Amino acid sequence: MSNTVSRKHSRYEPALKLDEIEAIDMHVHIEVDHHGHQSLPPDLAEAAAKYFKADGPRPDIDGIAAYYRERKMAAVVFTVDAETQLGHAAISSEEIAEGAARNNDVLIPFGSVDPRRHDALEAAQRLIDESGVRGFKFHPTVQGFDPSDEHFYPLYAALQEAGSVALFHTGQTGIGAGMRGGRGFRLGLSNPILIDPVAADFPDLQIIMAHPSVPWQDEALAVATHKHNTWIDLSGWSPKYFPPELVRYANSILRKRVLFGSDFPLLTPDRWIEDAQAMSLKPEVLPGIMKDNAVRLLKLDL
Repeated sequence: MSNTVSRKHSRYEPALKLDEIEAIDMHVHIEVDHHGHQSLPPDLAEAAAKYFKADGPRPDIDGIAAYYRERKMAAVVFTVDAETQLGHAAISSEEIAEGAARNNDVLIPFGSVDPRRHDALEAAQRLIDESGVRGFKFHPTVQGFDPSDEHFYPLYAALQEAGSVALFHTGQTGIGAGMRGGRGFRLGLSNPILIDPVAADFPDLQIIMAHPSVPWQDEALAVATHKHNTWIDLSGWSPKYFPPELVRYANSILRKRVLFGSDFPLLTPDRWIEDAQAMSLKPEVLPGIMKDNAVRLLKLDL
């Protein structure tokens, strides 16, 4: 573990040794903090565990750091602040950044702010200025907002100005699946076509569309092909289930803007890499997907 930063409230600065890291996992959830507080309320957590058939351990941020350090990987870590929609306090993004600062040889913190908070802009600015987060995670379905609504444009403008990355969940979600009315969550808010106007109006904002965007994979590919400030991460699905068109684009015109992500702890990087062996990804594109594209996106080599 790096001891470069250890005191509480330290501002994150990366200390990754890129020549010793074999991969960068762009999509890792912090689901429990060191107080034992969970990211989801109990009913959603129970339904999600049933849907994902996931009853394994939920390590805290130091446990996640140890897990990735053992694998010679780095990881982008975050939570989702959806307090307005869920009526449940989020895990602290400030504490996630502090944990990443303690483990800055393997962890990279993204923040999360509920876009429906009256002080979302101010909260995001604090996370950038005081905590040093490198990006922000949004989940339009769980947070209950339309990402194309211009009401949220000041928030995107602040991220663009700061050089922060915006990571949006896209496609189907297991959160709320099987619950009465899907617990009121609206899948259409995570259609990647809603990201298109954001990418158009904020051309210097680097945007990641997370996951194979089933059932809107063609929309995601269209946006990524047209807007070169957009990226796709491959998290949340075993690679053996990836839509063929996604694999075809990852092998060709999008090979410089496709990123490895697992969705840990729901899907482990070990499982992802093992299943990727059955894919038809070209060997020459894998170094970019697993590491090099993320290094370029996050400016880790500067």
